Amino acid sequence: METIELLQTRRSNKKLIAPAPNKAQLEQIFQAALRTPDHGKLQPYHFVVIEKDSLTRLADLLHSAAIEMNLDERQTNKIAGICQKPMIIGVVAKINKSIDKVPAWEQMLTAGCAAYGIQLAAQDLGFDNVWVTGKWVDGSALRQAFGCGEYDKIIALIMIGTPEERPEKAPKAGKLDDFVSYL
Repeated sequence: METIELLQTRRSNKKLIAPAPNKAQLEQIFQAALRTPDHGKLQPYHFVVIEKDSLTRLADLLHSAAIEMNLDERQTNKIAGICQKPMIIGVVAKINKSIDKVPAWEQMLTAGCAAYGIQLAAQDLGFDNVWVTGKWVDGSALRQAFGCGEYDKIIALIMIGTPEERPEKAPKAGKLDDFVSYL
């Protein structure tokens, strides 16, 4: 697939089944993510791969967060759907507030770009994916399991797998006039 086609047709898909990327494919995906724009060469991100038996542990951590955050039943019910995917990649923004040259917000954007790099690379390899968050990403047990420091933020749980079915509709093109202006 040509790069411009990939960028213009990428879409989220929650209907995922096995297989998920194998080790060699994951290396390709992470190498792509490491190429994200990165002021100061800080690499302010960390990736946590969750698959197979660790999906049960993730479900436990998310349920713990749901209790800790007093989430309602509707939000708590989403956990099962998340943890039934073949693979999830957690993305942590590793924020260093002591670097004046690169403010925390810029480090967070770099981690977000790395997460998007994961999505694009996975899509290019034939895997659909969807980026989710939720209040539970602030759960203390989940933060500890993901190795978060005081200022770190879990910014993404990227569910990845083989599409159960390909959406029939082409992605809707945006009206550029709504998003673009010229100075």
